[in-house]
Amino acid sequence: MDRKIYITRRLPDEIVAKLSKYFLVEMWEKEDTPVPRSILEEKVKEVDGLFCLLTEAIDRELLDQAKNLKVISNMAVGYNNIDINYATQKGIMVTNTPGVLTETTADLTFSLLMATSRRLLEADQFLRQGKWKTWSPFLLTGQDVFGSTLGIIGLGQIGKAVARRAKGFNMEVLYYNRSRKFDAEQELGIHYTEFEDILRQSDFLCILVPFTKDTENLISRKQFSLMKDNAVLVNTSRGGVVNEDELYNALVNGDIWAAGLDVFNQEPTSIDHPLISLNNVITLPHIGSASYGTRMRMAYLNTENLIRSLAGDKPVHLVNEELSN
Repeated sequence: MDRKIYITRRLPDEIVAKLSKYFLVEMWEKEDTPVPRSILEEKVKEVDGLFCLLTEAIDRELLDQAKNLKVISNMAVGYNNIDINYATQKGIMVTNTPGVLTETTADLTFSLLMATSRRLLEADQFLRQGKWKTWSPFLLTGQDVFGSTLGIIGLGQIGKAVARRAKGFNMEVLYYNRSRKFDAEQELGIHYTEFEDILRQSDFLCILVPFTKDTENLISRKQFSLMKDNAVLVNTSRGGVVNEDELYNALVNGDIWAAGLDVFNQEPTSIDHPLISLNNVITLPHIGSASYGTRMRMAYLNTENLIRSLAGDKPVHLVNEELSN
């Protein structure tokens, strides 16, 4: 048991116990505070495996200090916190945890859609602040979900799961994806729609694409100008996919009606962020997969990826597949 791993955030004892059967384990002991960069730089010099989160920037500078590193096991679906190309050049496997969080993230996405459309947080605060004096026919009126049109940009597993939920509300579901998903169209009764058309037609637009160079600022000024003025934008993918400055302008100017956001370009974001000041925005602290069961399944899958990788086997989910040969 001479192989070493470093865990960048405190994990439940049962996860650490399982890893300790195979490796010498060191761990950053704080649960709610990311490991300081200086400590991570020191620890990465001697470990064979890294169990990390999206909060850690695994960049070229850090990778150059990793003399023995063979695998970076990222407890997330996304991996834009890791320099994948440079890791691959150095022969370091990168793994992630897709699949196990699909339904939980879809639940959160649809919850955010409904809460935003019916102004639930605004109504909650209205009551708590003592402003509710009488019933009024147009007090805190929102947008109908049932029978409306939902546009999904990015029809991966989460996108499909959101579409299934939408069908229960008799929504017409449109989608845009890099490639058509004919099987999903047949199974779910959804319709492929060109990018600009889905912007024009959707009452609700859910963004569910990964963050890449191609998707950075995918939704910006031009896209907002094409959307309905009563449209609701929901982003549970990555903050950088939506241009936050242009989203703020679109909401203030009435180009769209409201937004529900679980992600920001800079996380954690400041309470001084302009979007947080708007009543027609619901903001969440990146909790898309935050059910206890799902987070434990993610942790176990990340653990399995580490164990298999350092045993010389192919991990369950390998991002840089070229290293599997």
